[in-house]
Amino acid sequence: MNLSHIIEQVGKDKGIDKNILIEALESALLKAAEKRFGQNKLIEAHYQEEAGEIELFLFKTVVEEVVDPDLDISLEAAKELDPEVALGDSLGVKLDSKEFGRIDAQTAKQIIIQKVREAERNIIFSEYSSKRGEIITGIVQRFEKGDIIVDLGRAEAILPKKEQVRREGYRQGERIRGLVLEVRTESKGPQIVMSRTHPGFLIKLFQMEVPEIYEGIVEIKGAAREPGDRAKIAVMSNNSDVDPVGACVGVKGSRVQAVVQELKGEKIDIVHWSDDPAVYVKNTLSPAQIAKVIVDDGSHAMEVIVPDDQLSLAIGKKGQNVRLAAKLTGWKIDIRTESESQGGKKAFSPEEALRKEVEAADAREEKERAEAKAAASRLEETLKISSDAASALVEAGYPSIERLQRITREELEQIEAVSEEEIEAILTAVKESSGNA
Repeated sequence: MNLSHIIEQVGKDKGIDKNILIEALESALLKAAEKRFGQNKLIEAHYQEEAGEIELFLFKTVVEEVVDPDLDISLEAAKELDPEVALGDSLGVKLDSKEFGRIDAQTAKQIIIQKVREAERNIIFSEYSSKRGEIITGIVQRFEKGDIIVDLGRAEAILPKKEQVRREGYRQGERIRGLVLEVRTESKGPQIVMSRTHPGFLIKLFQMEVPEIYEGIVEIKGAAREPGDRAKIAVMSNNSDVDPVGACVGVKGSRVQAVVQELKGEKIDIVHWSDDPAVYVKNTLSPAQIAKVIVDDGSHAMEVIVPDDQLSLAIGKKGQNVRLAAKLTGWKIDIRTESESQGGKKAFSPEEALRKEVEAADAREEKERAEAKAAASRLEETLKISSDAASALVEAGYPSIERLQRITREELEQIEAVSEEEIEAILTAVKESSGNA
C-alpha cells in the first residue's frame, strides 16, 4: 500500500505537517516490530518516499559463526547483501512488514491516532494562543454548571459564568462572540477561555467597527465597564482633522450602535482623552458640568466641585458614573456641590454608593435564587421529574412549561441531569400543554 497519498491527504485534512505523520508511522511500526521480535533487538524504521512505504531493518553483527540468528549474521550471508561488508560490521537486514499480524497492526494504529491527536492539540494550542486578546466566534453547544461550552469548529471554548454578562441569555445553537482570555493546557486538550465582560472585549469591538482605529488615526487610551449596564471608553486622535469621538460614534450613531447591539444594550460613553489629569477627569464625568477640580497629587485624588443641580448627574445611578470615571482615569474622585464646598461639608465618595449597590445586588441574587427554586419546584411537581432535572432545566433557561414549548429533544439530551425517561415525560407534558392552549 502506497502511504504517500494517505500522508498527504491526512496532513491536508488535519492541517498537520507530513513529517509529524511520517514520524508517527515510523514510531508505530517500530513499536509493533519490537513487540513481535523483542525490545532487545536493534530495529530501525525508515520512510521511503519514492516507494511510499516504511521499511524496517533488523541490524545484525557480522560473525564467523552464528550463535543467535536474530542478532548475528554469517560473513557469507552478509556478503550476499553487501560485498564490502567485513567481520564485526553491523548490517541492516530488511524485515517483511507482512509478518505483522492483526495485534501488531492495532498497536500501530493506536500510536498513529495518539500522535495525530497530540499534533492536533499542539496546532490548536498554538493557533488560539496567538489569538489571545482577540475576538472569536462560535456556536453555543451546551451548558455545564452555569458555564457555556462553545463550539469553534476544530476546538471547544468555555465561557465561564463569571465571564458572562448577568443580563445576557443564550440558547443552544446560537452564535456567540467573546474575547480569548487565556488558553490552558488540559489533559483532554487545550481549553480556550472566553470572556464577554473584559474591557478588552469592548476595545476590540470598536477596533472592528471603526476604520480610523484600525488605521491608527484614532487611538483608544482606556476602557472601563460595569458589564451589561454601562461603559466608558477614552479616545484620542493623531490627526487634528479627525474628531475621535465622532469617528467612534459614526454617522447617525451607526458605529457605536453596532457595539451596543453586540453588548445587548450596554450603554457606552465615549470621551476625549487628555494628558492633563484634571481635564481628563472632567471629560469622563460627562455629561455633568464641572465647576472646579482640586488635584491632590500626593494621594492621587481629586475633589470635583459641581453645581448643585449637577450632583446626581455627576454621581450617576448608584454612583456608577463617578465609579466608572475613577476606573478609567485611575484617580480617586470625590464629588461635592458648590454650596457644600462653601459650607465646608465633606465631599461625596462613591464608596458608599458602591456598598449600597453591593447590598442591592445581593438582594437581587437572593430573589433570583428564590425564584429559580420556586420554578424548579413547580416543574418537578408538574412534570413528575427529579429535583436535579428540574433545577437543570431552570438553569438552562427553561423555568416554565411555556418556555419548554420551544425546546427540542436534542437540546434536552444535552442537559446531563435529565434522564431518558424524564425527556419523554417532558416532551409529552409539553405536547399536551400545547394542545390545550
